[in-house]
This record gives sequence, structure tokens and C-alpha cells, in this order.
Amino acid sequence: MAVSYKKLWKLLIDRNMKKKDLRTAANISTTTLARLGKDENVSTEILSKICTALNCDVGDIMEMVPDDIRGSENE
Repeated sequence: MAVSYKKLWKLLIDRNMKKKDLRTAANISTTTLARLGKDENVSTEILSKICTALNCDVGDIMEMVPDDIRGSENE
């Protein structure tokens, strides 16, 4: 299983927020934002900061997807 943050990016669009707005609101680094953009793992502390900043639940910003599905989307 792999992690996908597509829900996070859709939520930002819905709220008319840019990634830099999220970075400031959640007090996360540009490196962490880059990891999120690559669907890489981040700590639960980071996820908690993002959820607090966006007033949402972790299920609203990420999901677990089978590796084969994630791989076919990136082709």
C-alpha cells in the first residue's frame, strides 16, 4: 500500500489556498511540502499540524492506495 495526498491538494483548491499558504498555516517546511507532493511518508506530527491548520481529519487529506493503482496513475 502507498499513501496518496490527492485529497489534500483538492481540499486546498476548494479552500482557494496555495501550497505556500498551507506551509505558513501549518508551520511546515518546504522540504515537508515537497515530500507531500511526491506522495512520500511524513510523520503523524506533520499530518496533525496540517489537520489542525485546515480544521479537518486525517482521512480528509490522505488515503492509502494499492501500489499498482498508484503506479498506473503516474505513467
